[in-house]
Amino acid sequence: MSRRSNGNKVKITITPTPSMPSKCGPAPASIFGRKGLRAAHAMIVALVTCLVLWIMLSGENPYENDVHSVGTLAIPETVFYEEIPNASNTTLALLNVDKFEEKIETNYMHYARVAKFPPVRKLHTWKKKRILVTGGAGFVGSNLVDLLMRQGHEVMVLDNFFTGRKDNVAHWIGHPNFELRHHDVCQPLYVEVDRIYHLASPASPPHYMYNPIKTIKTNTEGTQNMLGLARRTNARMLFASTSEVYGDPKEHPQKETYWGNVNPIGPRACYDEAKRLGETMMYAYQKQSNVDVRVVRIFNTFGPRMHPNDGRVVSNFIIQSLQNKTITIYGGGSQTRSFQYVDDLVRGINAVMEGNVSSPVNLGNPEEYTILDFANLIIKLTGSSSKIEFLQASKDDPTRRKPDVTFAKKHVGWEPRVKVREGLIKTIAYFREQLKKNGGSLKTIGPDPVKPGYSHEQSPPF
Repeated sequence: MSRRSNGNKVKITITPTPSMPSKCGPAPASIFGRKGLRAAHAMIVALVTCLVLWIMLSGENPYENDVHSVGTLAIPETVFYEEIPNASNTTLALLNVDKFEEKIETNYMHYARVAKFPPVRKLHTWKKKRILVTGGAGFVGSNLVDLLMRQGHEVMVLDNFFTGRKDNVAHWIGHPNFELRHHDVCQPLYVEVDRIYHLASPASPPHYMYNPIKTIKTNTEGTQNMLGLARRTNARMLFASTSEVYGDPKEHPQKETYWGNVNPIGPRACYDEAKRLGETMMYAYQKQSNVDVRVVRIFNTFGPRMHPNDGRVVSNFIIQSLQNKTITIYGGGSQTRSFQYVDDLVRGINAVMEGNVSSPVNLGNPEEYTILDFANLIIKLTGSSSKIEFLQASKDDPTRRKPDVTFAKKHVGWEPRVKVREGLIKTIAYFREQLKKNGGSLKTIGPDPVKPGYSHEQSPPF
């Protein structure tokens, strides 16, 4: 090695010596030549690029049809298990989703390894959305989650489990596209999402009247928190409003342009007015902060995963009929309702979210029944011997309720497909199974405030 200095420049020359033999052989360029080396490099790059493109365009999902090895996952104690005959003590079946799991017990909780999930669509990475569903463990929320998961998106469920139940989403726990968080929307949330479905809120009168302040906060503070998240992440947000914004309507059927007839200080006001204010907040954020918003006004809905003792007409009538108990009607039975099946609703919610309409949209089934006729229909479908009893009407109970869905048909391309009778048959089958799981007995509740999961006699005072 020699070193020569020329002003500020230093030249270093390394000369091989017998004590420094070359063990690496000749340089690649001396074998292939510089052009050959460049050609080989270009070929390798081309092969790697083709391989990557093939993987992306084939849309293969490594989680799709294989057994999922996702580590140990916490499964709530409330999920029902039963042992499989002639199997080891650690082999169990998760009843409500009909799949096998391995259960490992610790001193603190049960863990399970999920073997198989419901089928989901394969989506390319750039088509897969990160979706947040608040209230996603509830009746409507869990059915919406099923739709979004089947479409192949990544879904995060947020729920404080006041009325929601883990069992409703247990069949997705452990799936790589699914995440369940125990969280109250009244507290801020910091995540990255592309879509927000804000469904969090008790929806049946006995439940939302049990803690009216909490109901108001969920639909106002909770909505503000979700709007703040939508603004920060540039996500589109949908607010699940209600037909209750029309109150006891003077217009029939109700169009989206109708302003409503609501008692602002009545027992239902905590829900009715909170939803109206939630809508106001949505459009205030749209105008002031350019948040991309959607609003749906949901009419009476029924179907699988309804809470058995939520006090709603459909669940009460079916449970009473299946047990041949007296069906209780509050009022004379001449008041009307329009009932839609939950599959139609979640399809409509998804269509509004992915559509171009930002103004409120009615989602309901125009099939209108008097409550008395509806009770008789359920008695007929269940083959029940139940009698009907008329009790005192609830305060501010609407006398008529029927959606005008012309706007949804024209601008969203949505209309209900499932007839009420068809949906009732499916719902009756669901409640038959619930009765079996509960030893053949389920209690219903009346219109008075009650804590979810309790009867009026057992419910603790708030």
